[in-house]
Amino acid sequence: MKIVVKTYSMPAASVLSAEIPCINCKSKTFKPALNCEGFNFVKCGSCNLVQRNPQPVQEEITARYSKTFGNDYLSYELQNENAFLNLQQLGLKDAGFEKLEKRLLALPTQPHVLDIGCATGALLENLKARGWRVTGVEISPSAVYAREERKLDVRSLVLEENKFPDKTFDVVLASHLIEHLNDPGSFLQEVNRILKDNGYCFITTPNIAGFQSKIFKNKWRSAIFDHLYLFSVSTIKKLLKTKGFKIVSIHTWGGLAAGSAPKWLKKIADYWVKKFGCGDVMIVKAKKF
Repeated sequence: MKIVVKTYSMPAASVLSAEIPCINCKSKTFKPALNCEGFNFVKCGSCNLVQRNPQPVQEEITARYSKTFGNDYLSYELQNENAFLNLQQLGLKDAGFEKLEKRLLALPTQPHVLDIGCATGALLENLKARGWRVTGVEISPSAVYAREERKLDVRSLVLEENKFPDKTFDVVLASHLIEHLNDPGSFLQEVNRILKDNGYCFITTPNIAGFQSKIFKNKWRSAIFDHLYLFSVSTIKKLLKTKGFKIVSIHTWGGLAAGSAPKWLKKIADYWVKKFGCGDVMIVKAKKF
């Protein structure tokens, strides 16, 4: 199956920024990583986490997604939602979601899933039809579509501001979200709090240690102004572990972007990066402990 999705990115802009220490190890020593057009990424000199620094302050980021995104972004989401849904489901399948789902749906109590950054709610609608109780968080205007057209429970506040009760959810999903956040550590801490004991989270994010990043460097499709962090397998594992999670599995995929190489070469690259864990995107399955 051929799935082609162009990464949506708003142009680089002049915004209020601040210097911050590394969220993984608190180091204040950084070295250049990616020199992009109008902005840069740096690498922590201690743990190798790649991030924007200085980076836009949280108020700028929240306003950018909740106000700047408009009909153009909603049109992009609706145009690509079938492709997004297919990609999400393929990633979740790799991570063993179907087996977990079968076990949870067999229990007397209906399992509850939270999708953070749920966009138009296509995945939530699909999960609801399969028997899940569903809730979403989405601060862009796509949330209105999810509520009004799909009649879903989707909140328009950032995760921490929703103040969900402790141990509310069996599963938390966050696809292509964590790299956009000012404080991924605080986010994961909140995810841990609202997960039930032994609950699971599935985090999907670009992999800066992947094959494509090594080839394209500052032209890599995930080296965009909207991304504040670019994780590798090792740096995402470290962050999750410090926030109370046990890593169950990590899977990667994506060898060469569609159109960047002949189809036969892309097919070979896609196979080998998945086999050796150096794909362009990764999905982490982690368990609360």
